[in-house]
Amino acid sequence: MTSLFEEVAPEPTGDTPVRRITVSVNGEHRTVDIEPRLLLAHMLRQGLGLTGTHIGCDTTNCGACTVLLDGRPVKSCTMFAVQADGHDVTTVEGLATDGELDPVQEGFKDEHGLQCGFCTPGMMLSARALLDRNPDPTEDEIRWALSGNLCRCTGYQNIVKSVMWAAAKMRGEVPAEGDDDNGSDTE
Repeated sequence: MTSLFEEVAPEPTGDTPVRRITVSVNGEHRTVDIEPRLLLAHMLRQGLGLTGTHIGCDTTNCGACTVLLDGRPVKSCTMFAVQADGHDVTTVEGLATDGELDPVQEGFKDEHGLQCGFCTPGMMLSARALLDRNPDPTEDEIRWALSGNLCRCTGYQNIVKSVMWAAAKMRGEVPAEGDDDNGSDTE
């Protein structure tokens, strides 16, 4: 069990309510004692040290704080941690498996879907949720799924290309790494 008070706020006084919750974070069950007013983003970042969840606006407008709750994207900057009690939370740190990047992460890397990287974790998790529901999305469906996430750097085109790349890879349609075939007929 982890007590988050030392890391997030001063130790509560005797009259401060405390709630014990159990949540699965990136597949690991965690039991924590928290104040009911603690936001999920703060529990993840300060309490559990998962700093991939970014806090940008504190109003759900930017999407940098997006995590998956039972596979659905939620904005963790306005969700209380107690609301995650008994649920599965996936952060960007939980996308990779056994040291292998998730296809969404690979797509962002290979298709240059990031610049400063601040919005990237939320974008990736929103994309992962979309691809879990729809393995062959159109460009418009991708743009709609990412519409709750703001990027001030890229103009979105490479982000959309990244998600399309990931979808293709998940369907087995992306050339193997090192494949030099770029569509030319020269040999």
